[in-house]
Amino acid sequence: MKDEYKVVYQGSECEIAEKKSRFIASIWPATSEEEADNFIEKIKKKHWNASHNCYAYTLGENHELTRCSDDGEPSGTAGKPMLDVLLGEDIHDVVAVVTRYFGGTLLGTGGLIRAYQSAVKKGLTQAIIIHKILGNKLLIKTNYNEIGSLQYIASQMELNILSTDYSDVVDTVLLVPDDKLAAFTKRWTNVTNGREQIIDQGRVYFAAVDKDVIVSEL
Repeated sequence: MKDEYKVVYQGSECEIAEKKSRFIASIWPATSEEEADNFIEKIKKKHWNASHNCYAYTLGENHELTRCSDDGEPSGTAGKPMLDVLLGEDIHDVVAVVTRYFGGTLLGTGGLIRAYQSAVKKGLTQAIIIHKILGNKLLIKTNYNEIGSLQYIASQMELNILSTDYSDVVDTVLLVPDDKLAAFTKRWTNVTNGREQIIDQGRVYFAAVDKDVIVSEL
């Protein structure tokens, strides 16, 4: 498993023009081939009268599955250049469709490649991209006197607190990246003299989006 990788959290749609041809880029997250294919079909139905609906997608932590299509454009001028952008940016689980409305002027091989790549690049800049980090979901049980120390350590180490439940004890769920696990364990053990147990709740991928934290169980 990768320690960290980028995915699309929120898609986008944008448009560029090249010699009167319109190129509309639609970017969307997809975690399966079915999701990617469904999005492609959705865009094709939306732009049923377009000259071309070219696409590219890459799925998996290590880009295990990639697909692309020129959809009638000269071979190698659309789908593969689009896929090259996604792979070059190292973005995973993403599908890109570029819709072209022909403007009457031929762009040539180089012009087509540049236009399709430019459309995808612009689409990615307008999408919300997040970094999914591999880490550990930990449950820490504390008393009311020690919760402040735990929150202080979490703040200092820039750890995400997923939840805090106050009852007869305080149950706090922390998300700790692998590279901070040993340091956190040592600090917390020193603070509590080993009194408070750290309960491992499993490995997860997590990402911060604004003030929210998204967790993906493995």
